[in-house]
Amino acid sequence: MLKIVLATSNEHKIREINTVSIPFGIEFVLPDEGFNPIEDGSTFEENSYAKALAAAQCEKSGRNYFMADDSGLCVDFLNGAPGLKSARYAPCTQERIEKLLCALKDARENERSARFICSLVLIDKTGSILNKTTGICKGKIGHTQCGKGGFGYDPVFIVDGKNKTMAELDENEKNLVSHRGRALMDMLMWIKCSDL
Repeated sequence: MLKIVLATSNEHKIREINTVSIPFGIEFVLPDEGFNPIEDGSTFEENSYAKALAAAQCEKSGRNYFMADDSGLCVDFLNGAPGLKSARYAPCTQERIEKLLCALKDARENERSARFICSLVLIDKTGSILNKTTGICKGKIGHTQCGKGGFGYDPVFIVDGKNKTMAELDENEKNLVSHRGRALMDMLMWIKCSDL
């Protein structure tokens, strides 16, 4: 089993990704103690690289490969916001959702389009980029929260073609259509065909 450090402290994200990756013979693990990235990039890709590099710099267990994702919700009516600030849009998840719904209170139905974007970057211990992928999931923002699954903005993001929020999808459905699932599948296929 190839072990790759996933530059996150979010155990839910690790579990979600490992559901997809373990059948490929790849397991993602949390970074060593001291992982504290500075996300000051101007793109999702730049932030992904910064997180992966921070994980590599605090590595003490002898692992060689580090992957990070940076993702966010981009709402057309809000000129792409919350975007890079998706995780810092408000102090907690519920407040972020409420702030988003409030910001869209004057948006007409055809103005609620949005997309989740995920950028994945895989580096080695020297910081060299080995591969990068991007996944996009299109949809729109609903008026109320629906569903118990997922995290973040999932309860208000209605996936194109599904007529369900991301939070209403089961794990398998979500992995097939989500921004992270799409970027991850491309990355896993690349890793399986590489010499890692």
